[in-house]
Amino acid sequence: MSIVLARIDDRLIHGQVMTSWLNYTGANRIIIIDDETANDTFLKMIVTSVAPANIKTEVFGTNDGADAIKQLTEADKVIILAKSPEVYVALTNQGISLEKINIGGMGAKEGRTKFYKNISASSAEKESLKKLVDAGAAVTIQIIAEDKAIDVAKLLT
Repeated sequence: MSIVLARIDDRLIHGQVMTSWLNYTGANRIIIIDDETANDTFLKMIVTSVAPANIKTEVFGTNDGADAIKQLTEADKVIILAKSPEVYVALTNQGISLEKINIGGMGAKEGRTKFYKNISASSAEKESLKKLVDAGAAVTIQIIAEDKAIDVAKLLT
């Protein structure tokens, strides 16, 4: 299996993911891991319908998502999308090894403060990011593939 991108983005699938990251990674599959979306038939239909027709796109809750990732084949080149770092902590706790995690969009909302430029995070999200870094993942902020990656570990100190 090849996880070509693990990304945190409030918006899940949107124009930047489709144009920049699909081209950059050569992905042939997208796995969205989000409990709310997985449990809402309408939301699930919306997010899967915006992906290109040639990209297999699926939505799972956190537990089912870990199982789906464990069943990936060598032919799979997968982008994993989640709204929060907590999802990646849960995946790590379920035995999913993640070398790199990209933060693409964590917008301002209640409970979050500015973390870096237009990226905001709550104290719990910052703690989750620290757990991911401590687990050995290279966590970076990179909106589109052409941007320079910013090392989150340096921002957490």
